[in-house]
Amino acid sequence: MALAERQQKQVQGAQSPAGRGSSRIFFLVIVFMFWFSSYIYVPVLSPYVEHLGASYVMVGAVLGVYGLMQILFRLPIGIGSDYLNRRRPFIYLGLIASGASCLIFMAGADPVWALVARAVSGIAASAWVVYSVMFAGYFPKEEAKKAMGMLQFTTVIAQLSSMMISGYMVEHWGWNMPFIVGSIVAVLAMLLVLRLPEQRQEKREGGIRLKDLAGVMKEPLLVKVSLLSVLAHCVLFITMFGYTPNQALDIGASKESLGWLTLAFMVPHAAATLYGSRLFGRLLGDRGTLLLGFAGSAVFTLLIPSMPTLAALCATQVGNGFMQGLIFPLLLGKSVSDVARLNGRLQWAFIRLSMR
Repeated sequence: MALAERQQKQVQGAQSPAGRGSSRIFFLVIVFMFWFSSYIYVPVLSPYVEHLGASYVMVGAVLGVYGLMQILFRLPIGIGSDYLNRRRPFIYLGLIASGASCLIFMAGADPVWALVARAVSGIAASAWVVYSVMFAGYFPKEEAKKAMGMLQFTTVIAQLSSMMISGYMVEHWGWNMPFIVGSIVAVLAMLLVLRLPEQRQEKREGGIRLKDLAGVMKEPLLVKVSLLSVLAHCVLFITMFGYTPNQALDIGASKESLGWLTLAFMVPHAAATLYGSRLFGRLLGDRGTLLLGFAGSAVFTLLIPSMPTLAALCATQVGNGFMQGLIFPLLLGKSVSDVARLNGRLQWAFIRLSMR
């Protein structure tokens, strides 16, 4: 009884204005650590797998299984959290999977271990849907966009800061150091979650039903937008999160300098995400902006193999990062606007599943 009363007081405290403010900051720290542990090895991942003796086909499999696991697990995790009306167990799931993937990478000098580890990291990323829902619960409904903006900003900062130092770690302390740091950060984040009160939503009518989701998936505009999003993510994970670091090492760049490659991509990517799509949207319209984004990304991607120096390669990443930053906000905006007529529960379900 005493435990139940204490938990009830924690929930009530978290729901008060002061409690919500402190919970937001506390939760953003956990989000930062989650993405930090998940992305700290990404710039050196493909060179590392190649270092293990893998063929480019195997490198591609390691990179691709990350997305495959999200396809398989993201929807079940989101529905499971809603059905159980629980958030914390799935927050733990994401952190445990993120830390475990780092440990598995160190388990053996074999590409198969890398494949398994990256699959587990895909499960970690699938839990992100619950993070976004829980953070939105700290805000009134009318401030949902503000909540997602804060969450996205924290995500970008965590990814950028972690990827900037991974090459330095490998250069000075060996291939395993990013995995060691990633696992430690994940464990520390799990300790912080112990102080995070459970967030339970009031039972509402009209919950998510599979037949409703099936109807959403048949929407013509959503099908087109989803296909474009798949193509855009293919470019992203083939280039910056795929083979571009290998190309940098092949032309003589050091592992430490891979951080500059990351910075060259992420800064214009973030700027275009925040401001570029709106500016070009007013000038060219949505279709024109998407055409510019895909065409520009194609040109900069084609230039990658012919770049003779790291500086030239970074220039292609500046262009590629900006062009891809034009694409993603527009696609998400179109997908959300097309489900605006659906009930609020389904809108949130779709938005959650659309977030990367």
